[in-house]
Amino acid sequence: MNSSTNIHDLLTAYGSHSCSDKGASMQKASDDVEALLNLPSGSTVSLLDGVTIEGGTALHVVATYGESDGFLRSADIIHSKANHLLFAHNKNGDTPLHCAARAGMSRMVRHLITLARDENTGVNRVKELLEVENSLKETALHQAVRIVNNDIVKLLMEENSELASFPKDGTSPLYLAILLEEDIIVETLYNASHMKLSYSGQNGQNALHAAVLRGTELTKKLLEWNSDLTTQRDENGSTPLHFAAALAQQSQRGSICWQVLEANSAALYQSDCNGLFPIHVAASVGESGTITMFLNKSPSSAGLQDSMGRTFLHVAAEKRKVRIVSSACRNRSLLWILNIQDNDGNTALHLAIQARSLRMFCALLGNRHTHLNLSNNIGQTPLDISLYGIPPGIFDDQISEAKIHFALTVVNARSGGSRRDHFEENYTRQLKYDETEQLEKAKEPTQTLCIGVALVATATFTVTFALPGGYKADEHINGGTPTLAGRYAFDAFIIASTFSFVLSVMAMVGLMYSGYSILNPQTRRIYLIAALYLGSTSGTCFLTTFALGLYMVLARVAHKSAIAICVISPLAVICKQMDLWLKWALLAQPLCTRIGLTRTLVIVTTRILFSLLMEFWPIIFIFVWATYTSN
Repeated sequence: MNSSTNIHDLLTAYGSHSCSDKGASMQKASDDVEALLNLPSGSTVSLLDGVTIEGGTALHVVATYGESDGFLRSADIIHSKANHLLFAHNKNGDTPLHCAARAGMSRMVRHLITLARDENTGVNRVKELLEVENSLKETALHQAVRIVNNDIVKLLMEENSELASFPKDGTSPLYLAILLEEDIIVETLYNASHMKLSYSGQNGQNALHAAVLRGTELTKKLLEWNSDLTTQRDENGSTPLHFAAALAQQSQRGSICWQVLEANSAALYQSDCNGLFPIHVAASVGESGTITMFLNKSPSSAGLQDSMGRTFLHVAAEKRKVRIVSSACRNRSLLWILNIQDNDGNTALHLAIQARSLRMFCALLGNRHTHLNLSNNIGQTPLDISLYGIPPGIFDDQISEAKIHFALTVVNARSGGSRRDHFEENYTRQLKYDETEQLEKAKEPTQTLCIGVALVATATFTVTFALPGGYKADEHINGGTPTLAGRYAFDAFIIASTFSFVLSVMAMVGLMYSGYSILNPQTRRIYLIAALYLGSTSGTCFLTTFALGLYMVLARVAHKSAIAICVISPLAVICKQMDLWLKWALLAQPLCTRIGLTRTLVIVTTRILFSLLMEFWPIIFIFVWATYTSN
């Protein structure tokens, strides 16, 4: 272990005392260091030649640990015996001035500058010392900014007003101060440099890039000081307007994005390295207000295409930004971009269907200027793509993909120019469909469903032999029979429980057969689809059984509560249908635009009534049968 390490250990030991006596401890430490440095010449030379584990010299250590008179005298002694240490670097490239600034030792910083000034070498040693950069290309000014010490910043800038222009490339003190949102230091750097300072930042950015990310006031200052910053790009080709376009809620006057746009509207037409313009960036993050602001400023920017030939509408469709697509479809001034094709030949409608977004599809379909039969570069029209989105085999016909395909079929959209057999081959190949594999994947969810229908069957079986109202006593006429037998509600209850039990058992059987690998895939698929429907219907019947059972018990003593139970119980079934009804509600407007009101009403009403019939037919039968038996 060398002598500089001894000094470091000595100062560390003294510095570890409690806060109450730390000042006295560090004063004692400085006295001990001073005494150590005043040893005979040979010992001192050995001491000053050593370095710490971090590569720091004795002057690095003294500059880091204090700024009392004792430490300043120690610095004087070290400099008098080894003045080259003033410019020595540790392993991080830091000089003692870097260390003093980083530690916030303003007196030590001033003292080190004085030592440099006192060197009579015919060279401006102060300027040379202040401009020394460490391995991160940072000067002592960077360290002062980083610890937010405005006094040291002022001191350094008073000594060299050009210091804020270092480094020429890389993170400037101004950029660092803006990232830290230190407005006072930003003002100090600008004023003390007489407006001659570096605006550069990391990754090719400038101070305006950072200001855009930090707030309105900093952005306003930077634009007042240097509006040319709006044209500069970072290493990704992004201008400050690209950054501003990605911010949330920037459409109002005075916002960050508004300021940058007003300072240089030509930046709207600067693309980044991927060919993305600011309007594409706004579309990718769903900022419709920002896009509107861009279009108001420059309507022609709507047609800007990136390196892939995409407009902002293509980007919004790909990213599933429904609000932007809907807004564009309602804007008559944007009709000319609805059918622009990208480098792959896709329009926004193609991409909306690929994204499987029913809401975006409805917005585009509802505009009569949207062409439905444009083919992309591989000959696919929107109708073809919609079919590719529907999984073959087992699927729910109420999914968005199926609704999109149905709507395109209804409005007479056409397929591309390929033969049907070729199309079906591509369809199978593209989706890599294997029916056996799909059935195997369905095993786990069907096991859960099987447990569900088994519970319904068990509960129904139990309630059937524990009837509401109990049984008549044996000494009465028809003893042992249900007390409430013969009532309308009782007859309905019995049929409902019968349906619930039988349908759930049928569902269990279907689920078991769907898992038999000895059966062919087509048969297993039929069993599975039937089981899914029967299981759902048994649940409807079980809810009916529950409601009727409570109604029979409460009707004569709490009639209003009994009615409320009957009204609330179907909500579970209705909620299951809500998604279907919402999808038809979305499709109604675009279908009306394309095929007229009358035909739309017929199609939508028929579909909704059919779905209701398939869901509620057991309930209809239950009450019709109860009416028949009561008569």
